[in-house]
Amino acid sequence: MPELPEVETTRRGIATIMPGQVLKHLIVHEPRMRWPVPPDISQKVDSQIVQSCERRGKYLLINFATGTLIVHLGMSGSLRRVAMDEDRRKHDHIEWVFEHARFLLHDPRRFGAVLWHEASEGPVLAHPLLAKLGLEPFDPLFTPAWLHRHVQGKSAAIKQVLLAGQIVVGVGNIYASEALFRARIHPEMAAGKLSLKRSALLCAAITETLNDALVSGGSTLRDYVNASGQAGAYFEIHAAVYDREKQACRTCTTPIRKIVQGQRATYFCPKCQRK
Repeated sequence: MPELPEVETTRRGIATIMPGQVLKHLIVHEPRMRWPVPPDISQKVDSQIVQSCERRGKYLLINFATGTLIVHLGMSGSLRRVAMDEDRRKHDHIEWVFEHARFLLHDPRRFGAVLWHEASEGPVLAHPLLAKLGLEPFDPLFTPAWLHRHVQGKSAAIKQVLLAGQIVVGVGNIYASEALFRARIHPEMAAGKLSLKRSALLCAAITETLNDALVSGGSTLRDYVNASGQAGAYFEIHAAVYDREKQACRTCTTPIRKIVQGQRATYFCPKCQRK
């Protein structure tokens, strides 16, 4: 699914175009998404000026004077710019139409969301979907000491704790496997057993992994494309373990193993990543 680097890459793309522009029309072609698109959502934003485009975790926040559109790309979604006269593809469900730009939300599984938060209801970061999210991985507060302190007492596997997003956000399935490999930490290790030294390794590995993904435009898994309609190149350039089952570890040549944790595939090197 689109993870933090993919969502941030999308945000950067739309943030070069949307802010300061009048949204002529928000067209809902298919309201049946993870949560139903509010039936009056177009009335809330049509003819309003976009003030800014932000991100919290894996959520895009398109801000207006009267409120915020909260957009989630779901399991296989993308938000891309298209030509003004380009035909919609199957699974293009939501459409943003500006004077000289047009964007389409493509979501084959319809696990994504487009919701509205009224400014009169308080800060958007207090919305139930956002309020309990952990630190951003590039926040200066995300330090080895912070990570070590917040995993104490947790018996769940470290990979599952990362995926939960309550300590640090945006470390989804793909990049969790990659970061744990960089830190040489076994994905099944109990999070509470993480030492301060290993917390430092993992903290650095998370930020480095996500930064590499940002630089390369994200992954190419499923049909993710960025706001310009281009696929990312993370796997071609950086991927060390993810989706490489039985292939040689690039560090020690041991075959990469695949296990399932919480119904999600985990890839690791059994030699480099010992419990």
